[in-house]
Amino acid sequence: MITNEHIEQFLSQAHRYGAAKLMLCSSGNLSWRIGEEALISGTGSWVPTLYKEKVSICNIASGTPTNGVKPSMESTFHLGILRERPDVNVVLHFQSEYATAVSCMKNKPTNFNVTAEIPCHVGSEIPVIPYYRPGSPELAKAVVEAMLNHNSVLLTNHGQVVCGKDFDQVYERATFFEMACRIIVQSGGDYSVLTPAEIEDLEIYVLGKKTK
Repeated sequence: MITNEHIEQFLSQAHRYGAAKLMLCSSGNLSWRIGEEALISGTGSWVPTLYKEKVSICNIASGTPTNGVKPSMESTFHLGILRERPDVNVVLHFQSEYATAVSCMKNKPTNFNVTAEIPCHVGSEIPVIPYYRPGSPELAKAVVEAMLNHNSVLLTNHGQVVCGKDFDQVYERATFFEMACRIIVQSGGDYSVLTPAEIEDLEIYVLGKKTK
């Protein structure tokens, strides 16, 4: 059951992401699974200054709000990810400065592995989704499909989405995503990326995913 303590924690994390400049004003939205329900920032709300009356409580299976607050227009992909990924509890759609700049580039990078933090925390592969109207069924479908096997995606001319097991993991993924894009932008396109062998080395010796 969702309690006032859950809502206060949700608000605190929303403000944390705002303080980190991961979104401005009404850009971006946040969701958090609690049992069979999810807290979702309400439609038109400003996540950096989110308040209790703009938090929607939704049934994850049906998508129906149970407290009379309409969820974000992007709630379709939030709930879709939560349905498809039982390992995921938090979804963040954000529009940080450099990552959004990269989403608007004509020649977008296909490889974001500029530092070890990217394959270790954000993902060695970050799908780039074509532009679809915000809130559209087409966007929701594309995001959910991409997130079946990834934890981070770039939305063309729109922003980014990351998901994770908790608020800290999502914060880490979003922050390192932004860091990688800042490096890409500030390098003027003249940057190097880790090789597949170097990424495999990180998986063995840093993440412990493989053994030789």
